Amino acid sequence: MARHTATASRSFLLVAGLLLVAATLRGPVTGVAPVLDLLRSHLGLSPTDAGLLTTLPLVAFAAISPFAALFARKYGIERCLFGALLLIAAGVVVRSTGTVVGLYLGTATVGTGIALGNVLLPGLIKRDFPSRVPVITSVCAVTMGVAAAMVSMSVVPLADVFGWRIALGMVIVFPLAAIAVWTCELGGRIVPLKGTPPKGTPLKGIPVTETPVNGTAAPVHGGGVWRSMIAWQVTLFMGANSTLYYIMVAWLPTILTNAGFTPAAAGSIHGVMQLSCAVPGLVLSLVVGRLKDQRLIAAGTGFMLGISLLGLLFAPAWALLWSALFGFGSGAAIILALMFMSMRARDVHQSAALSGMAQCIGYLLAACGPTLAGKAHDITGNWHIPLAIGVVLSVLMALFGSLAGRSRHIGTSLAASGR
Repeated sequence: MARHTATASRSFLLVAGLLLVAATLRGPVTGVAPVLDLLRSHLGLSPTDAGLLTTLPLVAFAAISPFAALFARKYGIERCLFGALLLIAAGVVVRSTGTVVGLYLGTATVGTGIALGNVLLPGLIKRDFPSRVPVITSVCAVTMGVAAAMVSMSVVPLADVFGWRIALGMVIVFPLAAIAVWTCELGGRIVPLKGTPPKGTPLKGIPVTETPVNGTAAPVHGGGVWRSMIAWQVTLFMGANSTLYYIMVAWLPTILTNAGFTPAAAGSIHGVMQLSCAVPGLVLSLVVGRLKDQRLIAAGTGFMLGISLLGLLFAPAWALLWSALFGFGSGAAIILALMFMSMRARDVHQSAALSGMAQCIGYLLAACGPTLAGKAHDITGNWHIPLAIGVVLSVLMALFGSLAGRSRHIGTSLAASGR
């Protein structure tokens, strides 16, 4: 009985730790946008300079993600996640020092920690909850969206009372809470589980060497994903969605305040967009399982984004509706992109290679979005051109989605697939 109680308690702490880590992986980045105008006025930043605050984490995502697997193999996934939480907490502190150097250095540090967490958290879920991956993953996705929404909605009121430094610094409660649970799980040790995953259990981005019947290890390879059209279609689908999402994360509050909304209202609508991103995680896995392929639903996410951007351009008074539609479409698209990384691969090695390719190229493309959108605003003096370009990009996203959504595998020819 005591043993059963201890096991249940440990499982509860592990789930709590996972959810707190998930809550840490979005809010520290998305919470900056509602106070961008305040940062610009206090620190003398141009729109282009302010856009870098969203670009830096994306550059870190692209640069660090391919190495997260190596760190996990060398030091253990739990130690790496613990280190990621420490980096996020340290970055939040440095970012809140009140200097331009601290703002950018802290943002880059936060991005580095989140990049590690983005790659390693799904692997930990897959390893420790192999029979409940969809449920735990969906709950984590909802937690990310809710935490990001809470930060976006509260940062402006907190800044009005305490100043932007305290408002941005308050997000440190998420990594500190995660660190506390992560440490408490095994009586103060920073490694809550074994540092090395069980043999044969793949972590996202960490290929596992298979052993054939003759006992000789099979070589790990990606099946030529960089030469595969379907791999590039998945990558560009994810990249287009990520680019549009992070442009909106960076500039939606500013777009809304320029349209006449108060900063507090703009922050709340920004939070609604974050919350809407979590909704597809509750239903999409059930819908996808019933479809022959995912062409229509993937293309539909691109058109959702296009409609929402057109709405912001021509009917900004309905911004709450357009932002919710954008969040739903973008959230569905990223979940689909993650599904495609497994569904379009023949084995775990191809899946890992496709994941690395899509995240690296996708986030590099996304890193250009906020800065270029800010530059377009500087040149034109309004948000009409950036929003119009976003509509065009959403149409391209729908095209890439319709191609990536076909029921094909990497290395399968069009003739062989019958399409």
